[in-house]
Amino acid sequence: MKAELDWSGYENAGLGDAYADIPKTGGDYAKAVAVCINSMVCLRPIDRGVMCPSFRVHNEVAYSPGGRSRLIKRMLNGEITAEEQTTLDRAMDACVACKGCKRECDTNLDMATIRSEYVAQRSKSPSLRQKLFAQLPALLRYPWLVNLANSAVNASPWLQSALKLNPTHPLPRVQPAPELAPRTAPGVAGEVLLWVDSFTAHFAPQSAEAALRVLEAAGFRVHLLNQEHCGGRSAYSQGMIATARHQAQALIDALWPHVEEARLIIGLEPSTLLMLRDELLTLDLGDRAKAIAASALLFEEFLAREISANRLKLPLKELPGAPPVRVHGHCHQKAVGAMKSMRKVLKIVPGLDFDFIEASCCGGAGSFGFEAENAEDSQKMAELALLPKLAEEPRAELIANGFSCREQVARLGGPTGIHIAEILARHLA
Repeated sequence: MKAELDWSGYENAGLGDAYADIPKTGGDYAKAVAVCINSMVCLRPIDRGVMCPSFRVHNEVAYSPGGRSRLIKRMLNGEITAEEQTTLDRAMDACVACKGCKRECDTNLDMATIRSEYVAQRSKSPSLRQKLFAQLPALLRYPWLVNLANSAVNASPWLQSALKLNPTHPLPRVQPAPELAPRTAPGVAGEVLLWVDSFTAHFAPQSAEAALRVLEAAGFRVHLLNQEHCGGRSAYSQGMIATARHQAQALIDALWPHVEEARLIIGLEPSTLLMLRDELLTLDLGDRAKAIAASALLFEEFLAREISANRLKLPLKELPGAPPVRVHGHCHQKAVGAMKSMRKVLKIVPGLDFDFIEASCCGGAGSFGFEAENAEDSQKMAELALLPKLAEEPRAELIANGFSCREQVARLGGPTGIHIAEILARHLA
């Protein structure tokens, strides 16, 4: 096979190990798959962490990271049966690309990236649904058009069936991008770049406005990147790697002048920002991509860093009578350890009663919850722990930095979630 992604980081993986079980074909991709050593951590019955959402709802080995790995090895060795291939296809479709295995597996198996390569190899002629999801960031520049199309699809069972969309998950309404006006005065605390990605701009513009207010209140001069720039996350998830590479290159070109000025890149949507630190490096885009990866931080990571350095001067006040807050972390936040940053930042808010929800993936997972074949899994994932724990505290307000997390909880009857930037902006003195 000719790999779509750059797997050279695994070039030496397993070499010299007689027990590495590297498949005969697949090159460095095969070595990435062979990282799994059958420790079976992913099969343990646990109720903590993220790994593995699909195994938790199916309770079948094939739906675990290790089970997928074993089937892919058989496929690359030419040993897989037709029945096993069908099982593997379904198991890969059911992978939400949470990256829980990359953090929690003993050998850091990266099934999310393995899945993207698998989908790319399988989908040489992408479906219309794949193309629409992949190009969504570009389509969002025309909110009226997307809303018109979404309304038509939501009202038409025939269109939902033709596009293989989940009829119980209406396509969301798109908002115009916010007209942000950052101050031009020099920042006493320094200069940063706030990247307002397509999803934040058009589905949660209030989060971008809140983040700008907070950063400026902390004394930073904030530069903005045009929200039309997309990092390629949607296309990457759909296995459309050439499209993702093209989108990512355009973003690199837009970000580079800010990196040259030593400005940190701050992002709000976890999966979008963290692509700069992870998947971007598999697209073979050179040294600039590596420099950008080293400069990219989530909003909460940046603030936590400033707190740790005793540099953050953010005037906050207590709000008497405010409801308790419960925090649900996006899977990718958890995969990079960013929940520690969330806790550190929330601790500085006077009088805030907050706690973290112990739950795996919400089941939204980008386009996953919108896909007809994953509708049942999507809801079951939310019902495992997240929804029951929210139901225990009906007064609590939900902080969820991921757009798909907020969308999933709200559509299943839970509270309307907000971004951590919004809670901070609300408490500004």
